[in-house]
Amino acid sequence: MSEPVLHHVSCPDAGPGHRMAYWQWGDAGAPHSVVCVHGLSRQGRDFDVLARALLARAAAQGRALRVVCPDVVGRGESDWLADPMGYQFPTYVADMLALLGVLHQQARITTLDWVGTSMGGLIGLTLAGMPDLPLPAPVRRLVLNDVGPVIEWQALARIGQYLGRFGTAPSVEAAAARMRDISAGFGPHSDEEWLALSRPMLRPASEGGWRMHYDPAIAVPYAQVTEAAAAQGEAALWQLYDQVTADTLLLRGADSDLLSAATAQAMQQRGPQPRRIDFAGVGHAPTLVAPDQRDAVVDFLLPADPGARPGEAR
Repeated sequence: MSEPVLHHVSCPDAGPGHRMAYWQWGDAGAPHSVVCVHGLSRQGRDFDVLARALLARAAAQGRALRVVCPDVVGRGESDWLADPMGYQFPTYVADMLALLGVLHQQARITTLDWVGTSMGGLIGLTLAGMPDLPLPAPVRRLVLNDVGPVIEWQALARIGQYLGRFGTAPSVEAAAARMRDISAGFGPHSDEEWLALSRPMLRPASEGGWRMHYDPAIAVPYAQVTEAAAAQGEAALWQLYDQVTADTLLLRGADSDLLSAATAQAMQQRGPQPRRIDFAGVGHAPTLVAPDQRDAVVDFLLPADPGARPGEAR
């Protein structure tokens, strides 16, 4: 399948409820599902390259596989919330549980893997580390892409400078160039790769030109986070992390300002004790488009040698 199919799932909230969009690749009846969740201001089409590579590997191995890439509420093709304060992790985690429930009804999930970039990694960390959640199956393998229990304050401050403030651009190319400046930490991409990452991020603006795909109000609760509050949240995230039993792969941009080398090292020594891969010339966050980044995830989730320990060099 060269293109995904767009679906929606109904999710409850304090109001009338909302719909979350998700992009489904591969075999809708497969018992093995890989869920890929994007970062704060991104959307599910970020994983197009990875999804195609996963399906190619699965086909080569004679496996059935379903890859699901949601647009977190307020982003992409998902609804915008009436109350901006809903743009927080309790909503995101509840929405993912609703999604997994629907997927499980459609085709029983016996194997569940999670790939999460930044915010998507923290959602996955919560699902994998919180006992007694109604998951259809435990998270088997977890990929944390440039995120951990300690989020560096300078990165949060940097993101806050542009979140919800993009405005409009006169053309797709101009918008892509502006996003490239904002997203320098994503590392080097060809012009073709960058346009492919940028097009799903844009929508026609009512006043003409192009705007970002997401609800600018996602910046409202984000702006209320203080450095002290972020520090206080670290203990809860470490507790979740220490409860993770999934085989875990930790990816890090070697120049990341969000996941420090010290935090990554501490993560290797506790909890699921993940294998760690740092990508040179990349900050926050690897896009999983470059072959070495893409292949690291594919080899971890669908190793060429099924007898190898997840993450082992082959």
